[in-house]
Amino acid sequence: MDVVVVESPAKAKTINKYLGKNYKVLASFGHVRDLPAKDGSVRPDEDFAMSWAVDTASGKRLADIAKAVKDADGLILATDPDREGEAISWHVLEVLKQKRALKDKPVSRVVFNAITKSSVLEAMANPRQIDAPLVDAYLARRALDYLVGFTLSPVLWRKLPGARSAGRVQSVALRLVCDRESEIERFIREEYWQIAALLGTPRNENFEARLTAFDRKKLQKLDISNKAQADDIKSMLEGATFKAVSVEAKPTKRNPGPPFTTSTLQQAASSGLGFSASRTMQVAQRLYEGMEIGGETTGLITYMRTDGVQMAPEAISAARDAIAKEFGAKYLPEKPRQYTAKAKNAQEAHEAIRPTDFMRTPASVRQYLDSDQMRLYELIWKRAIASQMQSAEIERTTAEIEAVNGSRTAELRAIGSVVRFDGFIAAYTDQKDDDAEDEENRRLPEIRAGEQLARQSINATQHTTEPPPRYSEASLIKKLEELGIGRPSTYTAILKTLEDRDYVTIDKRRLVPQAKGRLLSAFLESFFKRYVEYDFTASLEEKLDEISDGKLAWKDVLRDFWKDFSGAVADIKELRVTDVLDALNEELAPLVFPAREDGSNPRICPKCGSGNLSLKLGKFGAFVGCSNYPECSFTRQLGDAANPNGENGGGEDGTKVIGKDPYTSEEITLRSGRFGPYLQRGDGKEAKRSSLPKGWTAESIDHEKALALLSLPRDVGQHPETAKMISAGLGRYGPFVLHDGTYANLESIEDVFSIGLNRAVSVIAEKQLKGKGGRNGGTAAALKELGDHPDGGGKIVVRDGKYGPYVNFGKVNATLPKGRDPQSVTIEDALALIAEKEAKGGGGKKPFRKAAAAKAPAAKKTTAKKTAAQKPASKKPAAKKKG
Repeated sequence: MDVVVVESPAKAKTINKYLGKNYKVLASFGHVRDLPAKDGSVRPDEDFAMSWAVDTASGKRLADIAKAVKDADGLILATDPDREGEAISWHVLEVLKQKRALKDKPVSRVVFNAITKSSVLEAMANPRQIDAPLVDAYLARRALDYLVGFTLSPVLWRKLPGARSAGRVQSVALRLVCDRESEIERFIREEYWQIAALLGTPRNENFEARLTAFDRKKLQKLDISNKAQADDIKSMLEGATFKAVSVEAKPTKRNPGPPFTTSTLQQAASSGLGFSASRTMQVAQRLYEGMEIGGETTGLITYMRTDGVQMAPEAISAARDAIAKEFGAKYLPEKPRQYTAKAKNAQEAHEAIRPTDFMRTPASVRQYLDSDQMRLYELIWKRAIASQMQSAEIERTTAEIEAVNGSRTAELRAIGSVVRFDGFIAAYTDQKDDDAEDEENRRLPEIRAGEQLARQSINATQHTTEPPPRYSEASLIKKLEELGIGRPSTYTAILKTLEDRDYVTIDKRRLVPQAKGRLLSAFLESFFKRYVEYDFTASLEEKLDEISDGKLAWKDVLRDFWKDFSGAVADIKELRVTDVLDALNEELAPLVFPAREDGSNPRICPKCGSGNLSLKLGKFGAFVGCSNYPECSFTRQLGDAANPNGENGGGEDGTKVIGKDPYTSEEITLRSGRFGPYLQRGDGKEAKRSSLPKGWTAESIDHEKALALLSLPRDVGQHPETAKMISAGLGRYGPFVLHDGTYANLESIEDVFSIGLNRAVSVIAEKQLKGKGGRNGGTAAALKELGDHPDGGGKIVVRDGKYGPYVNFGKVNATLPKGRDPQSVTIEDALALIAEKEAKGGGGKKPFRKAAAAKAPAAKKTTAKKTAAQKPASKKPAAKKKG
């Protein structure tokens, strides 16, 4: 028997069915080791030695894998087919070597791009060894990210309080978002006018033509800049005669695009389905791992983290067969289409994302999928099938028209198109193409060169230029890909990090940089400019790709980077905070000093009239204050453009007064803390505080919302069975309901304020059934109650946990021996297990270590509660028992 290691348990179950009884498939549950989040995990002075740590859950899984390997004939590593998957296989192998579980057993690596029986069996028939250069590229990337984060973050904490951390790639992504915001702030709208004529042919068919030249001068978009010009041209055209000078019809072709890559799938799912990048990947992961169809679990799509655009030859052949069947022979091109990646530094050696079986149409799997899965699968199927279909044939007609009024002339143009053969459009059209309604998509009536045209009406419309749009998740990913920054497996994590650290928020699917994000980006651009330059980051990505190709040594890349980077950090450490603030005042002027309605100098203090405003750093971050402090106490929250005069200005740290509590008369303030904005009622140690829930911005907080948050937790009602109160509140892990020590998460903060008793009881019951009620994993399902501990302190219960049955007493959890029937456990057995666990230091209660162990066999007599007798004899003699 061979042991096969994959990443997910769902995949393990499916692959075990494919391989049969001669294989045992186990899951690693993703990465099994990582660099500990502390200094010294990567040591440049020791030739970049790295220390790896295994968490408790991964340790148990690795122990299970090691045990299975000891009894097996060989080990097959079958983790995902990308850099991260290669790294997981390497980590598993390294741990097994340390445990001496392998001995001389053969080890091989297999990869499959789809979870289907044929793909898996073919991979098993073609094993290889772990790709060392790919692992080296992973090690280099992981070390770089660690060194940047753990070297730069302490500098930020000292020079820029409130900034939590900075990352190698996330900082560049943040710069893109912030630079776009600066463009928007600097943008000056310009007025322009467009002139269009509604004309009729001699056959009484109307069409629209747009002005392109006036008085023999070609017009650009902004040339008609005011109403006077527009009215003059309109007046001339209203008295003009119109004639079709030329009509030209040109046949053109539109070719289909390639199948989806990770980034193009995320973009299409965003524009077409309204999915976030993370939601797209969650649904795609489920489609990849497979559904139960016809009594067998099978993957519906190929691996979804890729920047490859080509399909395997057998997939192209299958697609062509499906095209002939579903659309007809005329939609099938003579030769298969071939695609090449356009993305800079494309290096993932995978296929594009496609269905595993093209004959499995969206309609045929609808009954097996939920709504989101169905819509994403349909998108993937249509795009992949369209990529091998005939081009669309379009006839594009352009009519040039002359208008004459006395000595004045004008030229107009009408453009239209007709689809002569829909080709691939029969299967798939981009959302942007569906939405396009410009003149090129209009069909023109028959227009003959030389014929007179009747004027129906002349329209002059006013427009203004628009600033560039903020990035959406999809458009930011597209930009990162164009620049060669990041890789398919990193995009979602980059976006999540920016949002989790409150550097950006998402409003109407657009990324809006927050004050702390702009502050961080400006700081990095001012003092670490090279390391947030797009070209530098892209060139570093290229070097990482060369490592994966075996062309560069990974430690050489690290040495080159670290030499310059560590020197730059050392220089910044010597900077005075005033130097930092001066630079940020200039870099962030529109944010720090928003323009005033009266046109006065935005840098002059509105309170004292003589001081200069400047960024200041308080305990909890940056705010705007007056140079005459403490004589002038004016402050304003950074980015509070709606309140430039600081009427609600508060203390030194930029607090904002929201109002008063009607019951306590205490002042409610909005403040900025190390972990983001929060509300506070009153002052001092007894003040009530509440952080803002995810999705609530500081700008959105009004008196009503503040009172609601500060009133939490609220009582929902008494539980009908226990008569104990159920409460709803907001905690570290989000909104929850609480009953008798059992926490159950709620979907949104709104649920906290609206949930009723019946639903709260149901939510808690569901959580208890899952065995995950307590915040630390407690309140698992009880299998057997053994009674009270003989020395007091509570009940002893046998519970069913995530990793099997265990004995629970207070904070002590003692796992039952493997194979032991939970119903056969006696209180004597339980006492022995508890004493053994406490002796190893595994529990919160300590008074029973010796007493329980001594009494475990009989456990009939009771002993006194906490006494000096339970303390070690070497420290103090035993005291006499009472009574």
